[in-house]
Amino acid sequence: MKKAGIIMMLGPLFLLGLFSFPLWNITLGAPQYPEPLGMNIHIDGIRDMNEFDLQNIDGLNHYIGMRTLPKPEDMWEFSIFPVVIGTMITLGVIIGLLGYFKKVTYKWFLGWFVLMSVLGVLGMYDFNAWMVDYGTNLDPNAIMKLSNPDGTPMTYSPPLFGKADMLNFKVTSLPAKGAWLMFVGMMLTLVAFYFGWKNRTETVTEKLSKLSTS
Repeated sequence: MKKAGIIMMLGPLFLLGLFSFPLWNITLGAPQYPEPLGMNIHIDGIRDMNEFDLQNIDGLNHYIGMRTLPKPEDMWEFSIFPVVIGTMITLGVIIGLLGYFKKVTYKWFLGWFVLMSVLGVLGMYDFNAWMVDYGTNLDPNAIMKLSNPDGTPMTYSPPLFGKADMLNFKVTSLPAKGAWLMFVGMMLTLVAFYFGWKNRTETVTEKLSKLSTS
């Protein structure tokens, strides 16, 4: 159980990367931009991929009626997400420490993983809802008013995951370094759960073996 406890303490610490590295990255490439414009989505705000990218993206969006990209103070998520991640890191380390001293069972490791997974899904849902609203709730007085072939107003929501064409831009939305560090950390908690379960199984087997020989 000690090995499982150590791994469990280590896993949540990978989430510290979210305080330094972006969670998600969205890039916009077009012929007039040899170097794609991009934005890095952090847990506490949106930042340039390259200098002036956000300014240039806002300038382009103005023509089609999209709002400017939100500042950290404009979205409650950018205040809550760091608190949630910090709490989950602390909770995970405490569970691992208690597991090391055999104060809790390996099932708590899986419980942390499930809770973190649920929070992750809710975060992705919220992020996608924001992108849909951002790309569809357009200013009716925009300079450019474009329509789909069927006559409906064109929307500009970037994909949550993958690539899409938006006007003459090729938009790519993919996990960034922070998301991969979080993924590794969460997988380590599953490894901790496996070692805890294996240790428990071996202990039970040894006890049964002793009983059968006594």
